[in-house]
Amino acid sequence: MKRDFVIIGAGPAGMAAATQAAELGLYVTVLDEQLRAGGQIYRDVDRASKSRGNILGADYTDGARLTEHLRQSGVEHISGAVVWAIEDEFRISYTCEGRGAQIEADRILLATGALERPMPIPGWTLPGVMTAGAGQILLKQSGVVAQRAVLVGAGPLLYLIAAQMVRAGTPPAAMVETQTRGDMIRGLRHVKGGLQGWHYMAKGLRMLAEVKRAMVPRYTSATEIGIEGEGKAEVVTFTHKGRTQRIGCETVFLHHGVVPNTQAARSLGISHRWDMGQASFVPVLDDWGQSDVAGVFVAGDGAGIGGAKAAEHAGRLVALKVAENAKRLTTKDCNLMAAPLRRALARELAARPFLDAAYPPYETAVRPADNTVICRCEEITAGDIRSYANLGCLGPNQTKAFGRAGMGPCQGRYCGLTVTALLADANGQSPDETGYYRIRPPLKPVTLGELAAMDDPTQDTAE
Repeated sequence: MKRDFVIIGAGPAGMAAATQAAELGLYVTVLDEQLRAGGQIYRDVDRASKSRGNILGADYTDGARLTEHLRQSGVEHISGAVVWAIEDEFRISYTCEGRGAQIEADRILLATGALERPMPIPGWTLPGVMTAGAGQILLKQSGVVAQRAVLVGAGPLLYLIAAQMVRAGTPPAAMVETQTRGDMIRGLRHVKGGLQGWHYMAKGLRMLAEVKRAMVPRYTSATEIGIEGEGKAEVVTFTHKGRTQRIGCETVFLHHGVVPNTQAARSLGISHRWDMGQASFVPVLDDWGQSDVAGVFVAGDGAGIGGAKAAEHAGRLVALKVAENAKRLTTKDCNLMAAPLRRALARELAARPFLDAAYPPYETAVRPADNTVICRCEEITAGDIRSYANLGCLGPNQTKAFGRAGMGPCQGRYCGLTVTALLADANGQSPDETGYYRIRPPLKPVTLGELAAMDDPTQDTAE
């Protein structure tokens, strides 16, 4: 049976949209890769013990409210579903439990969230080096806290993880931060929005106070950052106030922001533009989250980084518009119900310009040195990309012919923005002019066995 509305992703945007749409009488299905609803931000919230919830904080445990609403809504929730293609008339192909399946929808919502911005620096491919988000997954899903960990990069997530590690009784060995005094001054231009989002600022100050009380060393304005070790990460090196520093470690968490996960949106041909504030591509949407491909909506961090609460409000707005399009809600009622959501969304987004300006990406990782690997799947270096530009390569798609960048298992998810930045610089173009990889299915790896099982008459189908 064809669904009224299919949502890809069960994070805050997807859960809120599904619950709202079901309340308005729509037949809704949610497809999500994870085994339990929550997305990255609320990962495994339903299984978190009280002690782990205290470590992770109230912002995390609040996700249980959304997962409970989803369970009570009657929405069809297919967990462990890896979507690998979205075709004409919204036929969605996915794999689940070792077999392929398809589902059709009148309208779809891409609530695919964000990815951590890759931070290619010397030594970042060593064992023991991971993203800060991966460190959070260890804590949320398994209650594991890394020992002798150094946090490297910039942004509020670093403070959150540091505070959570302090609460867990295993403070980080150090924080090596890349934001500068100049960045903070530029952030003050947006102080009005920062004050409107005072709750974010207050949380940040509380987390910094926790880190300070634990006497965690902090080094701001760090440059020339590298990771050294024999077969694994052992030392973080950097320059601070003109002096070379070396900090021993067992684990390194890298983070300098998150960016929208646009793979599914790009596979559908949705237009994207370069967002200077967030230094990433974002889909072109109207104020309901509707794209320029009829019937396709995007909400949450996949539409532009705003955080969990903003994603929840945006998901509900999409559901209202979908219900109006399906004649389950009048235009007048749709607008009336949307008004408080828009006000709440504006409050949540008010601090974003300040945060984007005060904690920009680490420039050396955005435009790495020639010998730094930027495509881990195919072991392509920044120097390789620059050499392709010298040979006439103008955009990321051409790099595949020159050297297979973006053709590995991740399909360019983690090297795409770096490749765009390197080519744009080398060719004297803007990121919009340079563009991004052309994304085609399969979006994720799929086996021949999973495809064969799709047509197995002895297997149940999603329909």
